[in-house]
Amino acid sequence: MRINDLKVEFSLLGGTVEAVKGISMRIRPGSTVALVGESGSGKSVIAQSIMGILPKVGRITSGEILFADPKRDGDVIDIAALPRDSREMRDIRGGSISIVFQEPMTSLSQFHTIGDQIGEALHLHRNVGKSDGRDIVENMLTLVGFPDPAGALDKYAFELSGGLRQRAMIAMALVCRPSLLIADEPTTALDVSIQASILKLIKELQAELGMAVLMITHDLGVVANIAEEVAVLYHGRIMEAGTVSDIFRKPRHKYLRALMDAVPHFDMKSGERLTPIHEIQYETGPMIETHEPWPDEAKGDINLLSVGGLTKSYTTRKQSWFGSRDVTRTLAVDDVCFDIRRGECLGLVGESGCGKTSVSKLIMRAITPDAGSITFNDRGRDVDLLAVPDEQMLALRRKIQMIFQDPQSSLNPRMTVFDIIREPLIIHQIGTAAQQAEMVKELMRVVGLDPRFLSRYPHSFSGGQRQRIGLARALALKPDLLICDEPVSALDVSIQAQVLNLFKDLQKDLDLTYLFISHNLAVVDYVADRIAVMCKGRIVEIAPREVLFRNPVHHYTRRLIAAVPYPDLDRKLDFSSFGKPGGDEPQDWPMPFAMGPSHPQAMFDLGSEHYVLAAEGTSRKELIR
Repeated sequence: MRINDLKVEFSLLGGTVEAVKGISMRIRPGSTVALVGESGSGKSVIAQSIMGILPKVGRITSGEILFADPKRDGDVIDIAALPRDSREMRDIRGGSISIVFQEPMTSLSQFHTIGDQIGEALHLHRNVGKSDGRDIVENMLTLVGFPDPAGALDKYAFELSGGLRQRAMIAMALVCRPSLLIADEPTTALDVSIQASILKLIKELQAELGMAVLMITHDLGVVANIAEEVAVLYHGRIMEAGTVSDIFRKPRHKYLRALMDAVPHFDMKSGERLTPIHEIQYETGPMIETHEPWPDEAKGDINLLSVGGLTKSYTTRKQSWFGSRDVTRTLAVDDVCFDIRRGECLGLVGESGCGKTSVSKLIMRAITPDAGSITFNDRGRDVDLLAVPDEQMLALRRKIQMIFQDPQSSLNPRMTVFDIIREPLIIHQIGTAAQQAEMVKELMRVVGLDPRFLSRYPHSFSGGQRQRIGLARALALKPDLLICDEPVSALDVSIQAQVLNLFKDLQKDLDLTYLFISHNLAVVDYVADRIAVMCKGRIVEIAPREVLFRNPVHHYTRRLIAAVPYPDLDRKLDFSSFGKPGGDEPQDWPMPFAMGPSHPQAMFDLGSEHYVLAAEGTSRKELIR
């Protein structure tokens, strides 16, 4: 495929927006080209133009998208000139060119089985019977690494994990064996180990099917591990393009160099800061800096929060056609223990489903544990959060606040930013209306936003700005502890760097304590003082950040670190160590780390505040070898 001087614009109520401004690039048969850039740079618009699925307000104003379709004996077709609803375009879309979208949960129907959805794509483009089609779909699910392909045919999207849903999307895209696969941020929301297995899968299928891949991403680590050629996009224009070696070893454009400086990595020196493209300029004020004083006897190195033996299980009931019910009990949090010192940041890392968010909800008392204790130090007075009556819990909620993963869904779209930030002050009856208004303005300046924007609604802000609005709302009550649940996972690297730097600065300026939950180890390494690694509801290792990454002991910790894609051509992922989902279950881990009913576990102290979970009776020599 060759794209020549492509221009795309959108006709909106406020005027015309030129989203793509004359880009030219090529995709050779069988090659992998990465299209890199921030949100809003035009990456997805280019993909939509190739697929002929631009929204109605968008149109290609000039340029060519020349596609030599091998299924038509190599005849060159200008996709840009085809009507999007024409038969010829429908034959190309899905048959010769397929796309994998970023979020499989919103891309897959919740009302149709996985087998029916993949089969629909097959029957649209190939004349096969129902029985043969089901066999082809099952074979494709086997090819993309489903542990139980036959059983998956009759499952629904909500019954699958994030990694398996993404594999189902890939199977749907590849069932007609296209010549070009467009992968639009296919691993952004996935854990590092699942991301590595998806990248390995794409490389293997590319070699087997002989297809080209256009990888759209903002993750330079992914680019370094999968691409052959790279085009760097900014505001609808290509800033730099070349081979992956040229891009990483000899970056020329200042925007590309700035993107590389914004990526957190494990080799950062103590005190070294990320360099975002645009730094946040913030200022604190007297209202936010004034805190309730701590008594002298409560100062010093104290635990602000202590969690002991925390356990939580969920029970699900599935009723059959004959009235019987299958009851399934899932142990989400299993005997979790940790402390968070006042003024520190404890990182909590692990894959999706390991129980991280359940722990945060238990601390907030949004859900009730089956067993365990949660003790909060309220100005020198230890408070058992699980024993506090509901009417007294409201006052304690001012001390512990939460920042959520998705700022889009956590902010009310019908409320202005002023009302969103002011709401906690109204609920807790803090100050007069004039004092609340002044506090809201100060909070906007604290997170680096202009108070003149207070009358706007959340949709008019970028993802990074919305996350800062969520931070301002959480700071309104001047809490002691902030629980940050994946606060930067949905952000581009440069915006992520802005927000991470802001978190670090405010921690120091406002005397904050963080529980920072993430699946991105490099991010946690940058912000955290100590890190707890969680798997299957249990903390398997906890240590100071420099100790953990210099000397990881647990098998699971080592696998997580090995799965992090570096933006470095000399440190590529070893894809041979990543297999199919379920191929590395805890009961199959090497001893003494194997988990299961037949392997009783205990925490072992390795010194220097380094603890690891291993089989009872394990010697220290076995762990530190």
